[in-house]
Amino acid sequence: MPFLNTAGGISKLHLADILFAYSLCYSAGQFLMGSLADRFSPRLVVGAGLTLAAVANIGMFASPVYPALLALGMVNGLAQSSGWPGLLKIMAAWFRPAERGVVMGWWTTNYVLGGFLATIFASWLVSGGQWRQGFVLPALLLLAVATVFLLLARDRPSEGSAHAQAETLHLPFAAYRAIVRRPVAWATAITAMLVKVTRYSFLFWLPLYFTEQLHYRPEQAGYLSSVYELAGIGGALLAGYASDKLMRSRRYPVVCVMLACLALACLMQPRLAALGWGGALAGIAIIGIMTFGPDTLLQGAASQDAGGPGGAASAAGLVNGVASLGQLLSPYLVAQVATRWGWDTLFTSFVAIALAGSAVSALFWNHRPNE
Repeated sequence: MPFLNTAGGISKLHLADILFAYSLCYSAGQFLMGSLADRFSPRLVVGAGLTLAAVANIGMFASPVYPALLALGMVNGLAQSSGWPGLLKIMAAWFRPAERGVVMGWWTTNYVLGGFLATIFASWLVSGGQWRQGFVLPALLLLAVATVFLLLARDRPSEGSAHAQAETLHLPFAAYRAIVRRPVAWATAITAMLVKVTRYSFLFWLPLYFTEQLHYRPEQAGYLSSVYELAGIGGALLAGYASDKLMRSRRYPVVCVMLACLALACLMQPRLAALGWGGALAGIAIIGIMTFGPDTLLQGAASQDAGGPGGAASAAGLVNGVASLGQLLSPYLVAQVATRWGWDTLFTSFVAIALAGSAVSALFWNHRPNE
């Protein structure tokens, strides 16, 4: 982001446009990909998306100008939307509801750890000034991962069982109609949307916050920003174990408490940042824990609980599709608030958002999944 803003000459508003276009296609694609993964092989749906995403990022390397980044961002968003519903469909077929909190707590560290490694990798790639490499080398790595996934992944434990065939023939649009009538599915989606506003604001804009507000060098900002996702791994595991072991597979008490803690952490961040890099680092780490914990729980185990084995992909598509509206809003929230009223005011906005999510999740405090 800092290099696109300075060396690339792309304004904050145009950067927000690119993120909005990506997020719009990602959000809309969730509903389509959820249906496709419930009807066809989720392994093939996800594999095709991985490949297309890599190709789009190679295109960004070739032409890192505003019109191309805008168009390729849309392609990238649609391609990446295949991942979450398809993968949750696979995981729901392999594990029971009673063990999902812990299993999905570990499993959802995939995108937290992946984001951390991506930030470190990209920061290292651009440290020599060759910032366009941040597009192409991760894309080539993704192509290798796509190949391994297509060769080794399996949709369910027994590909040829009668139960597996019945699930494959289940009509996904009927699953959507059943899911949208469940209040808990909407509570999950709305709370996840509020969490995503915060998560994607930090994910995309932390390097700019560190360089513009706290005056760190771009490479320093990149490494410091990676702590947000590194700490998020602990948040994902904490939320998973707490929901299964302490709350007997109740997801929403954990979400409620962690979001209340997130509000407090965001309130304290400007004060911690004033203490120096150690304070800023500690604040961002706590925010990462309290963001990724609810985020992984809502979009992982809670989404699977809402859909069941036959509709897990559709439920994940609904929850993540609605939640991605937060991803759509986050670029403009940050760009407008940070520009007009400053970064400290932006953190106050995150306090209100976290408290709203905590209140919604409290409504389903005693909800448990059906076996």
